[in-house]
Amino acid sequence: IVYEAATADIGDINMIDPFHLQKYDISAVNYNRDIENFPILKSILERIGTNIYKSPTDMAISKTKDGILDDSVIVEAAKQEVIRRYFRYKKENLLGIIEKDVVDRTEKLMLKLGVDESYRKVVLAARDCAEQGYNQGKGYKSLFCGTAIEIDDGKKIITGKNSPLLHSESAAVINSLKHLALVPDNIHLIPEDIIQRIRKMKRNVGGSVNPSLDVSEMLIALSVSIGNNSYSGRCIEKIPLLNGCEIHTTHIPNIGDEEGIRNLKMNLTTDALSSQRIYLRT
Repeated sequence: IVYEAATADIGDINMIDPFHLQKYDISAVNYNRDIENFPILKSILERIGTNIYKSPTDMAISKTKDGILDDSVIVEAAKQEVIRRYFRYKKENLLGIIEKDVVDRTEKLMLKLGVDESYRKVVLAARDCAEQGYNQGKGYKSLFCGTAIEIDDGKKIITGKNSPLLHSESAAVINSLKHLALVPDNIHLIPEDIIQRIRKMKRNVGGSVNPSLDVSEMLIALSVSIGNNSYSGRCIEKIPLLNGCEIHTTHIPNIGDEEGIRNLKMNLTTDALSSQRIYLRT
């Protein structure tokens, strides 16, 4: 199912290998492309005087299962990967990269697995965070974004809201690092004057309509702030703990957010809201 989700944009599916069934009277699952092209390979092999394969399955007997010690871990990882693919396709469909049927195909795979969007813990947490921002009158220029990060092996979910100073992704990363480094919430890791200087440069030099800091900019500002307080250094030391963490945001991240999150090696998904303000965010 994960393979079908990963290739939903090109329509690949898993099928019973008819060649294997005919030859050995054993049902084996294989990829449709292998099955469709096996007659071509078989013809080529016969022409060169060898025919060692009787079916596509013969060509690649998988020994992966021999290395699986806990099937429940594999099943859970598969569910999470299919959901991540689903959110990716939703975003790409919204941007006009793929057709809606790819999203629908992946959603059907999720139904087979008995999961939906909410199965990914950070999804509802990010949406609730954005709603809280709206109710509290936070956000920036009537745009209310929420981001959630799952840390401590899923034991804790940390959120962040957007503001005139930081994107919601940046706020969530900072809040996560503070939690991991045991830094009190009332401690400001990055002096506001540093943030304001960056915002001023983005507005005056780059013409940015939203000069708040994305993740890439925030990480640079955090490293610069080490000289101002020891807490920043402690938080930077905890950055490796974000590797592999799940993160979800309610809006389409900009390039700086995506690159920063990718550098942190986190698994990103997004609701890809259709507000025009989001597309103009830089």
